[in-house]
Amino acid sequence: MVNEKDHPNVERNDSFPPSPSSDEESNIGDGYTHNDLTQVPTNSSAVARTLSAVRTRESGKDLGPPPDGGFQAWLQVALGHMIIFNTWGYINSFGVFQTYYTTSLGRSPSDISWVGSIQIFLLFFIGTFSGRATDAGYFRFTLTVGATLEVFCIFMTSLCTEYWQLFLAQGLGQGIGCGLMFCPTLALISTYFDKRRGIAIGLTASGSATGGLVFPAVVLRLLPQIGYGWTMRVLGFITLVTLLPCVLLFKQRLPPRTSGPLVEWAAFKELPYLLFAVGMFLNFWGLYVAFFYIGSFSSDIIGASDTTSIYLLMVMNGVGLVGRLIPNFMADQFTGPLNLLIPFSCSTALVAYCWAAVNNMNGLWAFAAFYGLSAAGIQSLFPATLSTLTTDLKKTGVRMGMVLSVVAVAALIGSPIAGALVSSDDGEYLYAQMFMGSAIIAGTVTLIGARVCKVGTGITRV
Repeated sequence: MVNEKDHPNVERNDSFPPSPSSDEESNIGDGYTHNDLTQVPTNSSAVARTLSAVRTRESGKDLGPPPDGGFQAWLQVALGHMIIFNTWGYINSFGVFQTYYTTSLGRSPSDISWVGSIQIFLLFFIGTFSGRATDAGYFRFTLTVGATLEVFCIFMTSLCTEYWQLFLAQGLGQGIGCGLMFCPTLALISTYFDKRRGIAIGLTASGSATGGLVFPAVVLRLLPQIGYGWTMRVLGFITLVTLLPCVLLFKQRLPPRTSGPLVEWAAFKELPYLLFAVGMFLNFWGLYVAFFYIGSFSSDIIGASDTTSIYLLMVMNGVGLVGRLIPNFMADQFTGPLNLLIPFSCSTALVAYCWAAVNNMNGLWAFAAFYGLSAAGIQSLFPATLSTLTTDLKKTGVRMGMVLSVVAVAALIGSPIAGALVSSDDGEYLYAQMFMGSAIIAGTVTLIGARVCKVGTGITRV
């Protein structure tokens, strides 16, 4: 029972108390007022007391502010790393499959890239629904269904011999499974941290780099020895073993927010939030072109072997481990995530343009390293920045899911557009490279606009 002396504004009620009104919810956050787009800090202790009071009325427990550390919080980060390992790590490795499927199935690069693109689209788009389900208290159910579906579809992919089968199993099935796990994981971890949120999300996001190293290495080692079917089954067993602890040990911290819309349209009236969504759409429109096509570029243009193509992808993913941790640590300690996201977006665009000048393996190794490093900064700072635009922790899931759905459309069409540009350029990659760099530089300009609307042009942590 809640002590009324500690919380004088909380009505004593032995039954489940009513949810706060929308006006009451709108002023609860991470130390910021909701209606002020500049997000001027309020008194942190007062905010913590208010947040605690509201959660007390909803759950009967005084949860207090985020622990910002401790065994339970860092355990969630470790489990989140495994989730991203099996979602983004698998998707970041699609370049291995892109090269293999193009050869074995005799389909165009654009056709094959639709398999990977639909995976990314569903991973993002399903976030609208899985994020809201997390807010409503269905995190464990959503995670379990997603994990089961992904493992099942990987095993089904091992049986595929036709393009349509591959599209259903690896594209649609795995995409839905990943989407049911990705957004809820980020939303849950955000509720455990405040000042250390950036590095926590960075450690979680680095799972994509770990997976981007492990999965291509397994394919490289096993594919020539045991064939495609059993190689995919080994990947399925790896996914099963690493997802099982997540299903058992992940723990939702906040009480459910049973009321509230699936989509909070009012959020798009906040100009910083809207411009951020548009900016990230443009970034992700071009971001995965290099991950999908560096393997085919190395073999078609440079004349490298398939093994070298896989090593290139591993380098691109491996350096991303550094690119996901250091920027988020710096954002926590010094700059804030949005201030750092902008230069990483700009540098990614510049490196993308430089790809057009690569004509030998030395240049391609350098491109893979620099692009992997800068693109990793975008991937890890993106959710960290998004969490700072969500001032009410209880709405983290739905507001994250909304932006993920916007980004989903960009991820769906970006790589197939690049594949079509390669075909229209008679197998050359210049058109695709220019599309990739131009999309990301346009995203950089839009993110600058989001920052100006949020805090102006001064030197401010944001």
